[in-house]
Amino acid sequence: MAGPLTLAALRRQAVLTSLPPPTTLARAIALSGFVQADPIRAPARAQDLILRHRVAGYRVGDLHRRFVRLGLEEDFLYAYGFMPRETFRLLHPRGMPEGAGRWGVPDELASAVLAFVRDQGPTHPADLAERFGRERAVNGWGGFSKATTQAMQSLHYYGLLRVAGRRDGIRIYEAATPHPEPLAPEERSRCIVRLVVGILAPIAEAGLASTFGLLGRGAPGLGGWRAALASLVEAGEMASGEVDGERYFWPADATARRGSPAAVRLLAPFDPLVWERRRFEHLWGWEYRFEAYTRPEQRRFGYYAMPLLWGYDVIGWANVGLTGGKLDAQLGFIGARPKDPAFRRGLDAELAAMESFLAQPGAA
Repeated sequence: MAGPLTLAALRRQAVLTSLPPPTTLARAIALSGFVQADPIRAPARAQDLILRHRVAGYRVGDLHRRFVRLGLEEDFLYAYGFMPRETFRLLHPRGMPEGAGRWGVPDELASAVLAFVRDQGPTHPADLAERFGRERAVNGWGGFSKATTQAMQSLHYYGLLRVAGRRDGIRIYEAATPHPEPLAPEERSRCIVRLVVGILAPIAEAGLASTFGLLGRGAPGLGGWRAALASLVEAGEMASGEVDGERYFWPADATARRGSPAAVRLLAPFDPLVWERRRFEHLWGWEYRFEAYTRPEQRRFGYYAMPLLWGYDVIGWANVGLTGGKLDAQLGFIGARPKDPAFRRGLDAELAAMESFLAQPGAA
């Protein structure tokens, strides 16, 4: 970044880096390297709300409709989501679990499920229920799910199955092809650090530490991310600077990127621009929270409050939905509502665009 590093400069760079001019779906996913998924549809799935700002003419469900054609994968990075094969290959192989019941279900069941999918091809969980019965097992959230579904999820995590697509939102699995020879550990660490910083830039070291804690699931045993980051800074691939005692990092070429900051935008709670909450509070001076899992009486913002971006500032939030085909929007602001006519025009345009977006088939 040219000139002294300030919060204003960081806000500007965050918006320009995260929200480049809209492009094709294939290029948007290739540029970002990862799009977080979330099943809640209030008002739409997170992946669709994220992509609507980054893909020209994006329609609800385009990601799912073009998943196979684009050669995408579903997997864990620092969260679960969609990614190009280049990102997927950085995460595997993860190494096989050890011990009896290593798949979270009996080993013989996991082996039988894998053999079934290899023989039958793309498999819906219901297909397994018919073949193996409906035994249930405790899943990772403490609830219950079919043991065969849990076996498929575990085999997917360890790279023996992959998601071939979805049917009515349910994952369809198929046998994975052998993984290519993995990168050397040091190069793999550099690639993953480069990817994560690129998605969330500019990001503070404390935010990176918490993100790489979550990455322990997506890239277990990665380790050495600080050394990898230091090597990228030394090589001139990453730049850094300090504001208010916080050391921030961003790709060295980020200053060459240009976006369209003048617009008003409603962002998904999982949008890369607002995902790292420490950075959000430091840059914009208020604490945003995702409250879908908060008791109603304890919510401040609402069930699915979407941060409201105007230019380089996140100035409030909105809860939106369709009622009788018309958009219902409940807005809240940090401080006074802007009186600038440009904001009114921008907000009207964004609300109209959101109404049209949500009115598409499959959005509700």
